[in-house]
Amino acid sequence: MNFNLSEEQNMLKDSVSRFVQNQYDFDTRRKIVEAEEGFSRENWQTFADLGWLSIPFTEAQGGFAGSVLDSMVVMEEMGKGLVAEPFVATVLLFGGLLSNSSNSASYQATIQAIIDGEVQGAFAYLERQSRFEVTDIKTTATKNSGGYSLNGEKTVVFNGASADKIIVSARTSGEQFDQQGISLFMIDANAQGIEKTTYRLMDGQRVANIVLNDVQVSADQLVGELDVAYPLMQTVINEVMIAICAEALGIMQVLNETTIEYAKTRKQFGVAIGSFQALQHRMVDTFMACEQSQSLLLRAAGSHAAGNKESELDILALKVMVGRAGKLIGGEAIQIHGGMGITDELNVGHYVKRLMMINTTFGDADYHQQKFSAISNR
Repeated sequence: MNFNLSEEQNMLKDSVSRFVQNQYDFDTRRKIVEAEEGFSRENWQTFADLGWLSIPFTEAQGGFAGSVLDSMVVMEEMGKGLVAEPFVATVLLFGGLLSNSSNSASYQATIQAIIDGEVQGAFAYLERQSRFEVTDIKTTATKNSGGYSLNGEKTVVFNGASADKIIVSARTSGEQFDQQGISLFMIDANAQGIEKTTYRLMDGQRVANIVLNDVQVSADQLVGELDVAYPLMQTVINEVMIAICAEALGIMQVLNETTIEYAKTRKQFGVAIGSFQALQHRMVDTFMACEQSQSLLLRAAGSHAAGNKESELDILALKVMVGRAGKLIGGEAIQIHGGMGITDELNVGHYVKRLMMINTTFGDADYHQQKFSAISNR
């Protein structure tokens, strides 16, 4: 496998890196997150102007025709800056479902609006009882003369507070835990019958709980095929897991660099604490954890892009590795920085909180290890 980035990928990486360095310092990011929406509309339009929002869409859809490798490059650099704009929620999740659906052509106008930065999207898939199981769905879509009636509740909807349109997973047949019988519908975020409660997660992003009370949708609001949405959901979720693991890698790299620099300047007993052998050993451990995560990220992304049959196992292993490496690196960064590590004024704690949220998104390390073992033992 060729691990070198292509010329286009290097240009993309440099573009995001320059933006983070020049326009997204820590103080700027804090002000953006503390604002009402939790992200900058101006920055979002900049992303559109730079072509970042077009990356995963095909040329026929007006996009860059990038692969999961291109999204990986973008997300790693965004992770280094803790970029709060909803690239994952709108472009990779919401846009990914539309782009990969069997009836994507009917959603071309929405896809173009995403690329132009005119539409914010969200994917409502979690429910109170489901924890990490995306097939555990009580929300129902009942067929009627006008189409379908949606009833139920979705929780922790990423970008649900600002989304213009939302894709909702609902059960159109089968039992609560069945993979068969799941369908996806795209609805307006302010459609009649929607009750929305917004709040912030520990990493600063704004999410929403959404209650659906007889929300009416027509048959042409179906995304993909009726009753068989699970394969589409799983394909997109796998790609998004690679992307957020790339984001986590960028975060871990910054934490390691920040901790090493701090250890060189912080003095105790008249010498820099970086000279203590015990701390040197711990920083070697965090360096190795970051390198192992990067290696597995490249394997998983390359395997998925090539369509290898082992790609699902590679992605599960990656999520396990990143979850555990993030816990180690984040914990050591806070410990070595001492009490300063958990203060709101220092960036370290903010990076660690984001790592913790990435670990729980689509399932934590323990959950994915169990899935890995179950698939391996078939």
